[in-house]
Amino acid sequence: MKQKFPYIAFLVIVLTIAILSIIGILSSRHTTPPLQGIVEAPEIRISGKLAGRVAEICVREGDNISEGDTLIVIHSPETEALRSQAIALENAALEQSSKIDEGARSEVIASAQQLWQGATAQRTLSEKTYQRVLRLWQDSVVSLQRKEEAEALYLSAAAAERAAFEQYMLARKGAQKQDKASARYMADAAASSVSGVEAVLHDAHLTSPTKGVVAEIYPTQGELVSLGTPLLSIVDIDKPYAIFNVREDLMPHFCLGQTIRCDVPAIAAADIEWEIYYIAPLGSYATWRTTHLAGGYDMRTFEVHARPTEHVKGLYPGMSLLLTMESIER
Repeated sequence: MKQKFPYIAFLVIVLTIAILSIIGILSSRHTTPPLQGIVEAPEIRISGKLAGRVAEICVREGDNISEGDTLIVIHSPETEALRSQAIALENAALEQSSKIDEGARSEVIASAQQLWQGATAQRTLSEKTYQRVLRLWQDSVVSLQRKEEAEALYLSAAAAERAAFEQYMLARKGAQKQDKASARYMADAAASSVSGVEAVLHDAHLTSPTKGVVAEIYPTQGELVSLGTPLLSIVDIDKPYAIFNVREDLMPHFCLGQTIRCDVPAIAAADIEWEIYYIAPLGSYATWRTTHLAGGYDMRTFEVHARPTEHVKGLYPGMSLLLTMESIER
C-alpha cells in the first residue's frame, strides 16, 4: 500500500494540472482581452510665408492661447526693402497715369498752334505767288519751269499746313484711350505688387488661427528660418478623439454611429461614452495577421476613430483608453 501511494499522488497531480490547463484554455477562448486605444487631438503646425530671423517668441510650450494671439515675430530687412521699392514703383506708375490723363502741357499746345498758324501763313503766301506766276505764264511772260516751281512750292506749303494742323489737334486731344487704359493697368499692377509684399510681411507677426495649447516650439530666438518652415504646433485639446487598431475578426462588433464605453486610467474615469465616426483599413504594411499556420486567411487591421459624446474634464492627448468587448453596445 505504501508503494502505491506515490503513484496515486503523482496521478492526482497530473490530473489536476491537466484539468486546470483545460479550464484555462476554455476560458481563454471565451475571453477577449480589452482593446487599448489612445487619445489624440487635432494638431496645427504654424508656418509663415516670410523668411527671416526670429526676433521674438511670444509664447511658451504649454501655454493656453486664443485665436489671434501673436506667437512669433520674424524680422526680414530684405522684404521690407522690397516693400519700399514696390511703393516707389507704384507712385511712379500713378504719376505716369495722371500725366497721361491730363494730356499735353499748355505750352506744348500753344507751340503746336503757332507752328500751324505759321504754316498757314506760308501756304497763303505760296498760293498768292503761284496765282501771280500762273497769270504771267498764261501771258507768256515766264517760262513753264518757273510756273511749275511756284506750283510745287504752293503744294508743299499746303501739305505742311495740314501736317501742322494735325499736330495741333493731336496735342489738344492728348493720348489715346488705349494709352490711358494701359497706364491705369500699369498703376494697378504696381499696387498689386505692393499688396503682395505687404501680405508676406503680414506674416512677420504670426498669429494663432485657433485656440488651443502650444505643444512644441521648433526654432529659438535669433535663429534664421526659411519660407514655409514649421515654427510651432498647436493642439486643440477641446476636440479630443480616440484611435483604436482593431483586428478584422473583431470588426463585426463595430459600426459607424455606434456608441462604446471606455475606461481612462490616467484620470481614473470609467464608462466614458464615445461615438464611432470613422472606420478605415490601415496601410498594407505590418497590418496582416494569419488566422492559422496552415490554411485560413490573413486578417487586416482597421483604424477606428471615436469622439466623446460629452466633455470629459482632464482628458489630454496621449492618454490610454481601455475598451472591453463586453461593454460594446450592439
